[in-house]
Amino acid sequence: MIRQANPADEAAIRDCAEQAYRRYVPVIGRKPAPMVADFAAQIEAGHIHVAADGDSFQGFIVFFPKGDHVLLENVAVLPSAAGRGIGRSLIGFCEEQARRGGFTAVRLYTNEKMIENLTLYPRLGYAEVARRTEDGFNRVYFEKTIGGPGA
Repeated sequence: MIRQANPADEAAIRDCAEQAYRRYVPVIGRKPAPMVADFAAQIEAGHIHVAADGDSFQGFIVFFPKGDHVLLENVAVLPSAAGRGIGRSLIGFCEEQARRGGFTAVRLYTNEKMIENLTLYPRLGYAEVARRTEDGFNRVYFEKTIGGPGA
């Protein structure tokens, strides 16, 4: 089940981000942006949804409208829940919400050192559109055209 996050989810979201991204700290040389995000503000803004199996938290996604597209800012799954399609379900949920909102594209970025993502996103239909350095991170930008309502 995927549902909108509420303030009671903040600790689980923060823990999930810590577990999912900690392996990248030595590779990048510092904590990736998702590990230091203001989750309380994102929850308050309605930008976070969580995946849960009953009371068991499994992962989360952060996305929101940005101009003419939806920005998928963060998706993370607990390592203990990895490999079950939860991340793909969360991304699919984001895409469906974007479609319903009348948007025709979802954009995202990942750190160039997160090698797995550079092959995962193209398999999900995302095309690389740019590479640039922002906030000291070397980022790779992807976009997926999704069509509008009813597409």
